[in-house]
Amino acid sequence: MASANYTAKDITVLEGLEPVRKRPGMYIGGVGSAGLHHLVWETLDNSVDEAMNGFASNIWVTLHADGSSITIEDDGRGIPVDKHDAKRSALEVIFTVLHAGGKFEHGNYKTAGGLHGVGASVVNALSKELVATVKRDGALWEMRFRQGKPVAPLKKIGAARGSGTKVYFHPDAAIFPKIEFDAAIIKERLEVASYLHKGLKVTFEDEGAKEKIVYEHSEGIVDYLRKIVAERAAKPVHDLPFTLTKDEGLRLDLVLQWTEATDEHVRSYVNGIPTGSGGTHESGLRAGIGKAVRNFIDTHNLSPKGVTLTAEDIREGLTGVVSVFIAEPQFQGQTKDRLNNPELISAVDGLVRPGLEHWLHHNSSVAEAIVARIILSARAREASRAAKDEVSRKSATSTRLNLPGKLSDCTNSSSDGSELFIVEGDSAGGSAKQGRDRTRQAILPLRGKVLNTESASLAKVLENKELSDLVTAIGCGLGNNFDLTKLRYGKIIILADADSDGNHIATLLLTFIYRHLPKLITNGKVFLAQPPLYRIDVGKETFWALDDAHKETILKQHGQGKNGRATPEITRFKGLGEMMPKVLWETTLNPRTRRLQRVDVADENVLMTDRVINELMGKDASARFRFIMERADEAEELDV
Repeated sequence: MASANYTAKDITVLEGLEPVRKRPGMYIGGVGSAGLHHLVWETLDNSVDEAMNGFASNIWVTLHADGSSITIEDDGRGIPVDKHDAKRSALEVIFTVLHAGGKFEHGNYKTAGGLHGVGASVVNALSKELVATVKRDGALWEMRFRQGKPVAPLKKIGAARGSGTKVYFHPDAAIFPKIEFDAAIIKERLEVASYLHKGLKVTFEDEGAKEKIVYEHSEGIVDYLRKIVAERAAKPVHDLPFTLTKDEGLRLDLVLQWTEATDEHVRSYVNGIPTGSGGTHESGLRAGIGKAVRNFIDTHNLSPKGVTLTAEDIREGLTGVVSVFIAEPQFQGQTKDRLNNPELISAVDGLVRPGLEHWLHHNSSVAEAIVARIILSARAREASRAAKDEVSRKSATSTRLNLPGKLSDCTNSSSDGSELFIVEGDSAGGSAKQGRDRTRQAILPLRGKVLNTESASLAKVLENKELSDLVTAIGCGLGNNFDLTKLRYGKIIILADADSDGNHIATLLLTFIYRHLPKLITNGKVFLAQPPLYRIDVGKETFWALDDAHKETILKQHGQGKNGRATPEITRFKGLGEMMPKVLWETTLNPRTRRLQRVDVADENVLMTDRVINELMGKDASARFRFIMERADEAEELDV
C-alpha cells in the first residue's frame, strides 16, 4: 500500500541524461525496431539540417559489418569545439545536455528538422559507445562517450582540410532488446532525403553486404513522384504533373498528379522529416486543392448535373508529395509524426489555391481530363452507395448468382472468346438464338426500350428488371463492387435494328454502361453490331448495305441495270426479327464476315462525352431543344 507520507524526500531528480535512459520511450517512441532506427534519424537530421541551410552538399552513411553500429558524416560547418563554459566545450554540451543545440536561435538555422534539440544527446544517452569527430578551422577533433557520459575530454588529434562532422554510435544492449539495423529501411529514408533536397548527394555503404549506393536527384520531388506513381502502378490521368515551389515566409515544394487509382496518396514532409500522420500542412493542402478545382469547374461551367462533387471525389486518385520548411515546427510528440502548427493551414492553402488554379486555366486539356476523372469518381460513388442500399434491402438468398431465365447462355464457361449479344426484342432474340454459334455466343433479349438511366434515380435503375438481368448476365457487379475479373464474356455486343428505334435502344444501353459499368468501355469490352438495313441482289451477287449512304455506294459501284447488268433487287429489313437465322449469322454474328464497332472514349473526349450524354439524355429538355435547333439543317431525311 502506498505511503500516506508524501514528502520532498520522495521526489527523485534525474541528473543529466538519466531521464532518457530511464524512460527512453518518451524520447524515441519505444525500444523496438522503430525506436532503434529513430537514433539514425535523429543523427541524420542534424546532417540534413546543414545541407538544408546551404552548408553541406554531401552526407555519408555507413552501416558497419557488425550490423549494429552506424557512422554518419557530412561536409557541413562542423560542430563548434570552442569553450561553451568554463568546464565544457560546445560539442560536449550538445552531446550531454538535453535541449542544447544551435537551432533555438534563428541566426544559425533558418529551418531545421531536429528542432527539439534533444537529438544528439538522446542518441548519446542510449548508446553503449559514441564517437564524435569534427573537422574545423584546419584541425581534427575527437570526443568519446559511453552511455551518454564523456570517456575523456575533447582532444585535437591532428590537422585537417575542409570541415564537417562524423558521428559513430553503437546502441546500448541494456536499452534495446535487439540491435539489428535494417539496411532497406535506412536506404529508403536516405533516398527520400535526396529527393527532398535538390543537389544533396547521399552515399550509403553497407559493409556487411559489401554494397555502396549513391542517391542524388536533380529534379527533386518531381523524380520522387514518378517513382511513387510507377511503384503504385497507377496510370496517370495527365502526363504533366503540377509543380509549385514557393519561398515566401514559408518554403513549400509541391508536386501533384491525378491517376486512375481509387485512393488518394500524398506523402508529406516538414523540414525533411516524414509526417506519416499528416497534420496542419496536409489540411491546408487539401483545402487549397478543393477550392482551386471548384473555382475552375465553376468558371468553365463544368458542373455535372445530377451528382454533387465532394472533396473526396476531387482528391480520388490524387498522388503527390508536399514538403514544407518552417522555422518553428510544432510536432506532436518527439517522434515528429504529425505537424500541429495551426497557422500552416491558411499559409499552405494561400499558396496552393492560386497556384493550382492558374495552372488549370493555362493547361485546359489537362484540366478537363482531371475534371472528367473527378466526375466519374462522383458518379461511381453514387452508384456504389445505391447498390449497397439495394443489397442491404434484399434477403441473403438473392445474393446467389441467378442467371436470367431468358438468357440463352453459351456452353463455353470461360470468358475468353465468348460473346454476349444484347438483342432488341424476343423475335430478333429467336433468330439470333437459332443462328448463333452456341459454344461461344450467348443471347440476352430485352423487351422494348430499356430505362433511360440518365434521368432515373439510382434506386429505380436497380429495380429495373431488364437492366438487373443485364448486370446479372455480365457478372461484374456495379459501382465500387465492380470486379472486371468476374466478367463472364470477352465481348459485350449491342445488337439492335439498323433504324432510328434501334439507334435509340443502343443509345439507352450505352448510357447505362457508360454511367454504371464504365470500366467495360475503358477496357475495350463493349461493341456495337452493325446489321444491314438493305439486301441488294445484283444478278447472282448479294451485297449488304448498313444504311442509305452505303446502299448508294453499292449501287454506284455495281450499276443500275445499265450496260447489260441485271437490275438490282433491293430489300429493306424492317428489323432483325424478320431475318432468317442463316442470314443473321452470315451478316451479323459470324466473326469472319460481320462488322463490329468497338465503343471507345478517348481521354481527351471524356469530359465532352459526359456533357453530351447529360444534355441529350438528361431531364433538362432545353438542352436537347438547343441541340436539335443548332443542327436542324444537317437533317436531310428523318426516319419517322
